[in-house]
Amino acid sequence: MIMFLMALCMAVFGLAMTALAFGAATRSTGADVETRVEQSLPVVPSHFFVADAPHQAPMSGVPLEVLLGQIERHVRLEYAAAESFIDLPSAESLHTRTMSPLMH
Repeated sequence: MIMFLMALCMAVFGLAMTALAFGAATRSTGADVETRVEQSLPVVPSHFFVADAPHQAPMSGVPLEVLLGQIERHVRLEYAAAESFIDLPSAESLHTRTMSPLMH
């Protein structure tokens, strides 16, 4: 019984010391917090979204159908790669390069 009480006292003492150390490590004054917040936040303009300027879509020399065709081809190639991995899973098939031109 005495050994159990001794272990219990040591555990409570260790918990108290841990709580004190954690409290001391995380405590900061109000001025420190304000300076850290001021340093970490970037300066944002007052009008992030400009309401006065009319919205213009970016002009691209590529027709929309061509872009959609490239995306569909990319999806088909990725789907085929996933099917081939399901049919024969291996470590090499995970690291092979895709044939899609959209991958960087």
